[in-house]
Amino acid sequence: MEEDFEFGSPEEQKLSVDRYEEMIRNQDQYFFDAKAFESIIEYYSEKNDPVKALQVADYATSQHPYETSFLLKKAQLFARTHQLEKALQELDKATILEPSSGEMCLLKGNIFLLQGDLEQAEHLFLQALELGEDTVEAYLQISELYQLKGDYETAIQYLKKSLEANMENDEALHALAFCYDVLERPEESIPFYKGYIDNDPYSYAAWFNLGIVYEKLERFEEAIDAYDYAMLINESFVPAYFNKGNVLVNLQKYTEAIDVYKQTFEHEKPTADVYCAIGECYEKLEHMEEARENYRKAVKLDAKLADAWFGIGVTLDFDDRYFESLHFYKKALELDDTNPDYWFAIADARYKLNQFEESEFAYNKVVELNPTDIEAWLDYSSIYFEQGKYIEAIDVMADAIKQNPEASELYYRVVAYLFANGQYNEALNFLELGLATNPEKFYILFDYLPQLQGNKIIVDIIRKYTNDNNT
Repeated sequence: MEEDFEFGSPEEQKLSVDRYEEMIRNQDQYFFDAKAFESIIEYYSEKNDPVKALQVADYATSQHPYETSFLLKKAQLFARTHQLEKALQELDKATILEPSSGEMCLLKGNIFLLQGDLEQAEHLFLQALELGEDTVEAYLQISELYQLKGDYETAIQYLKKSLEANMENDEALHALAFCYDVLERPEESIPFYKGYIDNDPYSYAAWFNLGIVYEKLERFEEAIDAYDYAMLINESFVPAYFNKGNVLVNLQKYTEAIDVYKQTFEHEKPTADVYCAIGECYEKLEHMEEARENYRKAVKLDAKLADAWFGIGVTLDFDDRYFESLHFYKKALELDDTNPDYWFAIADARYKLNQFEESEFAYNKVVELNPTDIEAWLDYSSIYFEQGKYIEAIDVMADAIKQNPEASELYYRVVAYLFANGQYNEALNFLELGLATNPEKFYILFDYLPQLQGNKIIVDIIRKYTNDNNT
């Protein structure tokens, strides 16, 4: 019999794993104690290889048939691989050995939740609480159950209980914010966080989450104060720095935001997201070399960060390097082809390169993805108008107005197109619609076709609406 290894350091874990793999290669049978098996199962689980972890758990059960921990491990792994009935069978076996296990009730409840049996799941979660099982997780699961029922009020109550047991449970905090958002009452979480802070003023997590709520409500100065308290209590808590930087960006304080983002480097290795955020700040300040440098650092760390590739394109576009910018816009689009901003940038670059057909295609994608983007509709129609394709330009505006009947800019633009196409009566009809929607913006018509300022009929109609509006 081979010497047995106790579970301990990573080195000892590696020895156990190596020995297990040697046994498999040799098609032999070695003995491992329970702790060694736990270590090997953990190794494969962390490697995201649940199939191998299950094989180890099977072998462990054969050597230690009365260890409920291995039956639980098998149940967890079966659940993880969506083999829910097999998971329940393992839990039934474990319950025979240990009938009063809150952990088993919790896991079984999770499986029933996945199967859609909400009543049985709730019964098991409450039973887990009675048996003194992890209240943080039990309350969280009950909350998820009520979210599935659509009862967000009750879900919030259980989330608060979960957070009272552990304020640093990110999953519960995210769920709480989600529930308040669904109910369209994010401000109601503020008294909860403030009450928690009154009892524990040094809870950086409570201050941080209070900051998130203030940020969501656009109470930016209060958000900054909350993030500052979180950083004061836990100076290495990087999310507070990052969120404070985001708030400063919302306040257009880009230089201050850069300083705050850079402070994160004192506490953890630079990340692609932070470099991208810094790049955006430099871009807003029109310091394009610095912006491009930070975007490049971002994609070096994470080649799948679409916004960073897009940012490089924006900096090149700013320098009139349209052909080069297209390469980077396309890289962003390969990663996220449903982002209307990427399509808009491509459409604009194509237009500047006189690639009109490609530009038209890209603008069509923009308005398809974001039909309320008035600027995109106007630019899209302009391409046709400038090529003398008046009917196509008018058709685009007709579609735009259907999607945005309150946008007066669209009416004034189509008036210009209709006049250019000789459709005077239709033009006057749309002029009145535009004036009825917003008489103050009539200048848009003259900005686009200045020669219409000499048209007495148009001037009289505008004067009538603007005078009526002023009386």
